Amino acid sequence: SFDGCVCRGLRAGRMTAFLPEAARPMPKKIERRQSSIHGNGVFATEAIAKGERVVRYKGQVRAHADVDAAYAGHDETGHTFLFSLNDEFVIDANIDGNVARWINHSCNPNCEAIQEENAKGKKHKDKVYIHALRDIAAGEELSYNYGIVLDEPYTAALKKLWECRCGSYNCTRTMLQPKETPVAKKAKARKAKATKAATGR
Repeated sequence: SFDGCVCRGLRAGRMTAFLPEAARPMPKKIERRQSSIHGNGVFATEAIAKGERVVRYKGQVRAHADVDAAYAGHDETGHTFLFSLNDEFVIDANIDGNVARWINHSCNPNCEAIQEENAKGKKHKDKVYIHALRDIAAGEELSYNYGIVLDEPYTAALKKLWECRCGSYNCTRTMLQPKETPVAKKAKARKAKATKAATGR
């Protein structure tokens, strides 16, 4: 059962870009189909250019504590529609989610998740968008690294539960990502503190 809900997130060191919020239209170039990776997947219906913002990850924005309470006691299934928005809120795509929730994980992804902070510092209004890491051809399945990191030790059973089936040449066979070292955590804390001092947030 859930001790704390497992969320997709911004992959440390790679998916931590913060862009100013902007109302830019996104032409729909994707659709949901059956995937060879796992269940449903999302596929390009026409060419997508490198760097293009493809889709917003939508769902109900909820506090971490609220999500933990809502899903307490649920058995872990190795699948999650929860996306950690920031240190206060989670996007719960089980409620009001869109097609982005069906994008599968890959160890060799063609997309990445990028957080866009609210211009007024309102964390519940931050957003997550999926961007193309490279040119994507029509018919190709979209994927990104879920960036899942758990607090508990990574046992063989846990890695199996969160098994990756992407089939890429560098597949690690699990969606679980390496834990941060104490040194890396301190460096991140210092960077966050410096950013807060510079921006006043």
